[in-house]
Amino acid sequence: MTAPAHTPPLPPPPLTGSARLWGTLALSAATFMNVLDTSIANVSLPAIAGDLGVSPTQGTWVITSFAVANAIAVPLTGWLSQRFGQVRLFVASVALFVIASLLCGLAPNMTLLIAARALQGFVAGPMIPLSQSLLLSSYPRALAGLAMAMWSMTTLIAPVMGPLLGGWITDNMTWPWIFYINVPVGIAAVMVTWGIFHQRETEQRALPIDSIGLALLVIWVGAMQVMLDIGKEHDWFESPWVVACGLVALVGLVAFVVWERGEDHPVVDLALFRIRNFWAGALATSVGYGLFFGNVVLLPLWLQQYMGYTATQAGEVMAPVGLLAMVLSPLVGKNIAKVDPRRFATLAFLVFALVLWMRSNFNTQADLATIMVPTIIQGVAMAFFFIPLVTITLSGIAPDRIPAASGLSNFMRITAGAVGTSVTTTLWERRASLHHAQLTEGLHQGHLPFTQALQGLQAGGLTPEQALAQVERLVNQQAFMLAANDIFYASALLFLLLIPLVWLAHPTRAASGSADAAAGAH
Repeated sequence: MTAPAHTPPLPPPPLTGSARLWGTLALSAATFMNVLDTSIANVSLPAIAGDLGVSPTQGTWVITSFAVANAIAVPLTGWLSQRFGQVRLFVASVALFVIASLLCGLAPNMTLLIAARALQGFVAGPMIPLSQSLLLSSYPRALAGLAMAMWSMTTLIAPVMGPLLGGWITDNMTWPWIFYINVPVGIAAVMVTWGIFHQRETEQRALPIDSIGLALLVIWVGAMQVMLDIGKEHDWFESPWVVACGLVALVGLVAFVVWERGEDHPVVDLALFRIRNFWAGALATSVGYGLFFGNVVLLPLWLQQYMGYTATQAGEVMAPVGLLAMVLSPLVGKNIAKVDPRRFATLAFLVFALVLWMRSNFNTQADLATIMVPTIIQGVAMAFFFIPLVTITLSGIAPDRIPAASGLSNFMRITAGAVGTSVTTTLWERRASLHHAQLTEGLHQGHLPFTQALQGLQAGGLTPEQALAQVERLVNQQAFMLAANDIFYASALLFLLLIPLVWLAHPTRAASGSADAAAGAH
């Protein structure tokens, strides 16, 4: 006699009034704190490396250790949430994140700091997918879009705010405070979340541990993240270390996929890729986010290294990116049930393409207003990006699979962000070398404009060597500006090419598709 199929219990009703408001604030604060920590340490690396007596290159492991551990933990969310319950897992993740943050700030040497950052990244893994799932379960189906609007603002604005806040703290306080600021936020989030959600715990199932699948996941994700981190520094596949990491990642990935497909209780539910809306939505989100994040990294680098901006000024240029996103996201959320989300996503990609085309026309005389206008317009694209794509990705997925689907799609997005950063910065430097060679081809002593420029500089009081150095600086500035223009233009074209991918998904309405599943995630 066959056992009856497992039927999950009915989800609790949505929250109302102040409980929903405080629940939303607590979940959003925890998500913001998590995403902020992926970028807040970037501008503080020189200070951290100097204080702990290591080279800036060794200091980059502060970033890598967090990224590797986080990328491994995120796709485990589905399995862990079934094993321990979504509320318990989320609260434990935030509490452990606070402890890890405290350990980071107290670390007396680089070894312990890297270990604490790895712990911080690992325990942070389930926070974003579960905050998404718990938030959606707090709202009625008609308001699921609004819930996603609140969630998406934290995940889009935090990466931009990270370098700005990290730079200010490093300049005005000491670097451990970039970690200490998590402590009060995390404690408040734990208390409020547990107080509101502890009676809404999900069903727990004693699932066996897929130890081989977990080991393969650790191997291939770890190798891939290390390859992305050390690639540029070691001239990519010219280095045997990078080649070795790449091969380990590739073989590990193939072995992981083969093993997980035959496993009864896999750590990652790869069967989700059989759902067209999931793979189309997750792929569009990942590639779009990779392009967005790569350009978020590139613009401040160009401003600081070749346009004379300080870290704080570059951060201020990036800050307005969230203004229109904050205004428009609630409107998108309220109307997502009435409009085909594929139309909204198409608008996002068109606006991203417009913004990047505008940036591809920058020159070295670009003033603050010229640089700021595309940044402000980008807020429109950000508002229409996450909410529709999450709606498409999660549509038609059973409620008990939402955490697994959210974890897997977020893993793809985080990985794409790392790939986007590595590819963008590498291509920028290579295109700059090409432009530098082209610009200097005609510069020789018999070239009249070049000779006149040198004479003019020497007439201004510079020595011949100083005059040549000044010309070299100007050529470098032009080369990197032209290289940045190339990256912006190519990114604009890629955003346009993403539009057909969105339309491969089946039509869905938030009220009857993902919202049904999302609101029933418990």
